[in-house]
Amino acid sequence: MAVVFGVLGPVVAWDDAGDLVRLRGPRHRAVLARLIVARGRVVPVTGLVDDLWEDPPPGAVGAVRTFVAALRRALEPRRPPRAPARLLVTVGPGYALHAAPDAVDAWRFEHAVAGAAALSPDAALPRLEEALSRWRGPAYADFADEPWARAERSRLAELRLYAVERRAEARLGLGLAAAAVPDLDAHVAEHPWREEGWRLLALALYRSGRQADALGVLRRARSLLVERMGVDPGPGLRRLEADILHHADRLTEAGRSGETTARVWAQATAAYDRAVAFDARTRLESTVGLLRGLAVTGGGGLRAAREHRVAAVAAAEELGDAELTARVIGAYDVPAIWTRLDDPEQAGKVVAAAERTLLALPSEGHEAARARLLATIAVESRGLRSPRGPQAARQAERIARDLNDHTVLAFALNGVFMQTFHRAGLAPRRAEIGAELVALSERHGLATFEVLGHLVRLQALGASADFPPADRHADAADRLAERHELPLVGVFTRWYRALRLDATGGAPVTEVEAAYREAAAGTAGAGMPGLERGLLPLALLCLRLRHGLPAATDDHEDWGPYEPWVRPLVLLSLDRPEEAAAALRAVPEPPRDLLFELSWCLTARAAVAVGDHDTMARAHDELAPAAAELAGAGSGLLTLGPVASHLAALTAALHHPS
Repeated sequence: MAVVFGVLGPVVAWDDAGDLVRLRGPRHRAVLARLIVARGRVVPVTGLVDDLWEDPPPGAVGAVRTFVAALRRALEPRRPPRAPARLLVTVGPGYALHAAPDAVDAWRFEHAVAGAAALSPDAALPRLEEALSRWRGPAYADFADEPWARAERSRLAELRLYAVERRAEARLGLGLAAAAVPDLDAHVAEHPWREEGWRLLALALYRSGRQADALGVLRRARSLLVERMGVDPGPGLRRLEADILHHADRLTEAGRSGETTARVWAQATAAYDRAVAFDARTRLESTVGLLRGLAVTGGGGLRAAREHRVAAVAAAEELGDAELTARVIGAYDVPAIWTRLDDPEQAGKVVAAAERTLLALPSEGHEAARARLLATIAVESRGLRSPRGPQAARQAERIARDLNDHTVLAFALNGVFMQTFHRAGLAPRRAEIGAELVALSERHGLATFEVLGHLVRLQALGASADFPPADRHADAADRLAERHELPLVGVFTRWYRALRLDATGGAPVTEVEAAYREAAAGTAGAGMPGLERGLLPLALLCLRLRHGLPAATDDHEDWGPYEPWVRPLVLLSLDRPEEAAAALRAVPEPPRDLLFELSWCLTARAAVAVGDHDTMARAHDELAPAAAELAGAGSGLLTLGPVASHLAALTAALHHPS
């Protein structure tokens, strides 16, 4: 029997005929729900006991095993006696649910929303409609008060709000403005802090011929934001109000221009297919140009661009033409701001091909191609400890400056930025790189690299807690993103605004947490797993630690790549100091990236707590150059407070051992 699970509402299961599976009592459903939340990971029996009872009764472990046995009979009624369970399985000290990726409505919902990000409005709208129709009520509705369900409920609720807004956006893109108004009106009434909802509602009203109502909505949004939350409307709402007052053409052109654009695209691609031979080498170069544009759309576009880029490079190498291969590799100069690779295996293939092509190029000439290959190596080897990345960055920059080629120099500076993490405290150097990128790009019309420069400056100024100028860079990046249709930029500026709310210290913890969750919802499906995985739990952990609150985290939380540096603190919060000390001894050297200082501060906190003097001394040495910075804020995403406070705690512990 193929079982489908529903958690977008009360927790239920359906059999392959679509009939409800009888799950018996609330604790049976709680066990099932807890295993679904774990997403295939093992939940120990002792953990289930703690989750099911505040004060576990005698025999609680046996009761859990009874619940599991009953669930197995309900979920696999035709399983022969004594045959091993295939769905709810025993693994070591606990249980795991081995459900297919499409067997849980919440997982299907996430997949549909992520996939819609790369689709045209006419393709995205039915997908989003179908995804939203899966909701039968609040996620895990019958476990609203359970700590183990809280994070997942919040995450899914945020993703649903994001999907509602993307559905409205798709309707607007199809000229269905009036149809979008009722849902958006209800959306902002229920969630008044979501500026994107207000923006879409005002735009829908304007396109429906209701200019006065649109302006009234914007005034209402401003009033609510200022009076309830003490913040002014963001740049998106301010720009829309100005555009409505001036009857900006771009507010009404989207539907008509979309049809024209689609027609021109179809005609041009058909003509290209007719005119250019299928095996012509120019197709490879043209393909990379398309992939470059596809990469900055985010979502499925970014993932597809990475995959097809590797295929294009391999195809070029097969032709045995080093100059063509150099052009194919170097043409993909997509700006990169995040220092952790989304797909290390793909990046490794590109770097290897670039190195081979450098050796195969004629020794004379081709300096611009050589610089682009070197810049590619520098960008795609970010976060590694090999000396090759910094060396390639320096060589690319020198060649570009000698050539006085501004496009190559912008790409080379991206490589230099990616290799400016060999020690802590280098935010001022990155601020210089960002400033040069902005100035260079403004002079020569390099929009994507101008955005990169603003984001680099934003990060560096955040590290110094210099937020007013960082705000200006965030606003400038948003304006460029809107003008040039670069949706990925908003991922970073939303995180920055959550960080700013956190770091300035005036907002309640609950408000900051909501801002981080909203930023994370916008990251979902953006096509950047190197950024997405583990980031929200890390931000919330840092927030709680800074406010002196218990870590209050699930021992089975998915910390992504940050797990080694978080693990000792999680174990300490669970009152397991010996295990925490052992985990601390196993912590590796942090990657040389935007969270280098943060990783060392997490390690420092754990070292002080367990009295590990060797680790404390090393952490102090590593962090000392960053004494003037906010730990983690150089990422533009989150913070663990001033590095100086961590250094002070280390100094006190080293000089006054307990």
